[in-house]
Amino acid sequence: MTTLSVVVPASLDGVRLDRAVALLADVSRSSVDALVAAGRVAVDGRVVRRRNTLLRTGQGLEVDRPDEAAPPGPEGDPTVVVPVVHADDEVIVVDKPAGLVVHPGAGHRSGTLVHGLLARFPELASLTAAVGSDPDRPGIVHRLERGTSGLMVVARTPRAYRSLVAQLAGRQVTRTYRALTLGAIEEERGVVDAPIGRSVSSPTRMAVSRKGKQARTRYRVERRFTEPVPTTLLQASLESGRTHQIRVHLSAIGHPVVGDETYGRGRALPGATVTRPFLHAYELSFEHPGSAERVSWSSALPDDLTGQLGALSE
Repeated sequence: MTTLSVVVPASLDGVRLDRAVALLADVSRSSVDALVAAGRVAVDGRVVRRRNTLLRTGQGLEVDRPDEAAPPGPEGDPTVVVPVVHADDEVIVVDKPAGLVVHPGAGHRSGTLVHGLLARFPELASLTAAVGSDPDRPGIVHRLERGTSGLMVVARTPRAYRSLVAQLAGRQVTRTYRALTLGAIEEERGVVDAPIGRSVSSPTRMAVSRKGKQARTRYRVERRFTEPVPTTLLQASLESGRTHQIRVHLSAIGHPVVGDETYGRGRALPGATVTRPFLHAYELSFEHPGSAERVSWSSALPDDLTGQLGALSE
């Protein structure tokens, strides 16, 4: 039996028990239901039988999980180059290049960012057992899509992992992107507040859906271009972290991301030089799990995106 013990952070105050356990233990809601039903979840030493129990800051949460034979995790691959912009005892901040898949999955069992990280930080392999997370995702608390470049934080210790997961759930991690969109967006600032779920017509795609999960994207216009067609360079910030969120939201308001073949609505930038969505995670900030200080990093646009901007006229 493996026990996960954690003090409920302020970011999870008022959050349902099942959602908090799913986030902290990186397990599905159905697995949480089974653990609650089996009496393996306790708050302040008392077994909790109701999965909708609301947690409060400072409470002690314990989750007992039966030991299972851990599947073999990925091995380090020094041929995978991962640009590391910061590393300390608790966290690693990387500047992921476009085209690099974050972790192993269907169709990508090798050559991922995780394989490159394990070659440089082999101790990450032991982290999954300590926090009960997926062996294919050691230290991974959030992701960037394959075609998206930019900043990511990776946990290096169990404390950092739990802290960052809680901060993400509490919307305390700031993630800001630059995105070039088709069309002239009229307002200087805006918010897209629309739930996102799986597309009914295409399960591999996401879509704005009343049955989806809440999602909010804030944006601010940075530059406007008129030639060869009107385009708008935005700064977009996530208030939630849904799959393909920025691309889906911007497409939903009629301004798809340049180079986005999935959500581009059949529109394209004439003479485009980029071969992937023009989307770059350029700012990242969070509370450091060790020092509790607010820390932040920024990343310049990569060459392919600056080249595309250079081909436009204001």
